[in-house]
Amino acid sequence: MSAEIIEIFPSNLDERKLRHVVDCLKNGGIIIYPTDTVYSMGCDIFNTKAVEKLSKIKGIKLQHNNFSIVCHDLSNISTYAKVSNNIFRLLKRALPGPFTFILPATGDLPKTLQTKRKTIGIRIPDHEIPLKIIEMLGNPIITTSVKDDVDDMLEYPNEIEVIYQQNSEKVDIIIDGGWCGIEPSTVVLAVDDDFEVIREGVGDLSQFL
Repeated sequence: MSAEIIEIFPSNLDERKLRHVVDCLKNGGIIIYPTDTVYSMGCDIFNTKAVEKLSKIKGIKLQHNNFSIVCHDLSNISTYAKVSNNIFRLLKRALPGPFTFILPATGDLPKTLQTKRKTIGIRIPDHEIPLKIIEMLGNPIITTSVKDDVDDMLEYPNEIEVIYQQNSEKVDIIIDGGWCGIEPSTVVLAVDDDFEVIREGVGDLSQFL
C-alpha cells in the first residue's frame, strides 16, 4: 500500500491532520517529515515493531542502529540523555537549531535504542511541524535523514515527488511541509564538557561557544 501524502505547513498547522499523523505513529507507522535541515524518516521511539521496521528500511541491524531522536524541548532531553551544567548551557544557546548532539544515554531510553555506544543523538529542530507532532504524541520520535537513492549529486532530496517515488512503499505517511534544505545537521559529540564537531552541516557551533 502506497504512502499517504499530507500537506501541512508551519504557517498553518492543521491540528486534524497532525492528529492523523500522531495516530499513525501510535499504531506503529513510519512517517517522513520536514525539519529545519532535510526531510527525515521516523517513528515512535517506544514502538518496538516500528523501530525494527525502520531499521530494515535503512538496511541496518537493530542492535547496531545509530538513530537519533527528536525532543520537544530541553526538559524532554534530560529524560533520555545525561546533561551536565556546561552542556546544558550550550544546548540552551544552540537549540532549537540545526544540530545533533551526541550525549550519554539514560536508562529511560527504550531498549531498542540502547546500544554498546551508550550514547544517543538528540535534536530539537527549529521547525514547528515535528515539534508539534512530538508535543501531541507525548514522547520523542526517531530522526534519520531521507537520502536520495538515485541522484549521486544530490544526497538529500527536497522535492516531495522524488521523496514519494523513492519511499512510497516503505512508509505510511509523507508530510509535504514545503521546501527543506539539502544539507544535514551539524553533529556534535558532547559526552563530556569538551565539544567535538564530528560532521559539518548547516549549524555553526562556534557562534555558541
